[in-house]
Amino acid sequence: MPGFASFAMINLDSDDPAGLASFYSRVLGWDVLHSEAEYAMIGDGSISIGFGKVPGYAAPGWPDEAAPKRYHLDLYVDDLDAAEEKALALGASKPSEQPNPSRVARAAGPGRSPLRHLPEG
Repeated sequence: MPGFASFAMINLDSDDPAGLASFYSRVLGWDVLHSEAEYAMIGDGSISIGFGKVPGYAAPGWPDEAAPKRYHLDLYVDDLDAAEEKALALGASKPSEQPNPSRVARAAGPGRSPLRHLPEG
């Protein structure tokens, strides 16, 4: 079924747009296209992710669902352990709960933004 729109980009709420843009630009190897206190954007030439400052933003409590996650990013990687190590070095944190550590590495970027590393293929 043909659609009537095309995907432009995704925007994520944040309390630190520039910090999240910097983190994810290094994780994904994308360029920071715009970075200010209120809004930042990264992209690879075909896809963009924006980060917008929201007054009173409350970070997700993930993996504790008391404050549920609103989204998470799934990222393909060649080596789960190496990807986890690199993400942690860039400022991610590792939740103690890892339901399937041989298939998925859970992490949280700055502001507890949830992400998962998945093996490629």
